[in-house]
Amino acid sequence: MPNTTMTIPTEPIGSIPRPVQLIEAIAKSGDHEDPALDPLYEEAVRDTIKRFEATGSPIITDGEQRKYHNFWTYSVQGLHNTAPDGFKIPFSAGHVRRMPRLTSGPFRYRLSADRYLDVAKRFAHLPLKQAVISPSALSLMYPAEDIAGYSRQEFIDDLLREHEMEIRRCFEKGAQKVQIDFTEGRLAVKLDPSGNLLNSFIGLNNLALSRFSSEERQRIGVHTCAGSDRDSTHSADVDYAELLPSLFELRAGNFYIALAGEKDRARVLKTIRQHLKTDQRAFVGVVSPIDPHVDTPEEVRDRVLEAAEYIPLAQLGTTDDCGFSPFSDDISTTRETAFAKIRARVEGTRLAEQILGNRKCP
Repeated sequence: MPNTTMTIPTEPIGSIPRPVQLIEAIAKSGDHEDPALDPLYEEAVRDTIKRFEATGSPIITDGEQRKYHNFWTYSVQGLHNTAPDGFKIPFSAGHVRRMPRLTSGPFRYRLSADRYLDVAKRFAHLPLKQAVISPSALSLMYPAEDIAGYSRQEFIDDLLREHEMEIRRCFEKGAQKVQIDFTEGRLAVKLDPSGNLLNSFIGLNNLALSRFSSEERQRIGVHTCAGSDRDSTHSADVDYAELLPSLFELRAGNFYIALAGEKDRARVLKTIRQHLKTDQRAFVGVVSPIDPHVDTPEEVRDRVLEAAEYIPLAQLGTTDDCGFSPFSDDISTTRETAFAKIRARVEGTRLAEQILGNRKCP
């Protein structure tokens, strides 16, 4: 008989390519926050949510249509006490993204991700998920040399407070899940093979997570990937075995792990099985946003079944490897391709769930 109680949760990572009309209007204006763009932003959110809900996804996002510039610096872009020559993120396609550099204290967010929920709730009929940037990513804004009159420890204290407030406001405004983007985790291993930088990132993020109760942490997740921008990555050459043991030391309840684009998925799944704790769920990536091939539900089904050979069903979920357009000017993937891949993820997960349910109830 069919199993009607077993479910494999499936969630998106976040970003969806913006409408070409919006991207062109931003480029023409030169100002992401130009009030004249507001109708285009609102229509982009409305259309994104409508399309998201049509995929059958049980939880959705606003596609990060209004995250100015990108997923990494949306909260700090335009701060008066920053300079543009901050930390560099080199991608395999040959281009570089840069962070702002903090020039003086105190550190405060300019924008908080909860503001995006205000608009999304007007259009959504399904639970909403909100992505936020990690403290470890923003810690890279502080320069190597101390800032006069504003110590690194003062900065960290301010950073942790701002991050905690952002997550709490997201929950207060109705987010069902909050996802902490931690793409710099794998990059840290590349930058510092000794592991010291990664360990410092883990320690900092755990200081933030420790501010939440165990119940709250079950609604908080951490996303890791090798980067995704213009069909390229920043750290795909880093062995997951160097990251995952430390990743699962984070005190979060959910982990969103890019997997579909990995060459040896079975090896990664074995590592996940070895280090996943009993109170954690692993959402494995079953579609790759930077792969132009539109997956079929059957291809996704087989990836889910493969993952189920290694991860207990009660701790298994599915997701996308990364957001489809983490940087707002990325046009390498179309909206149509993104939603087709999401639909395949949802349908493929359900196909796998049916097979696994029938196996348990012959």
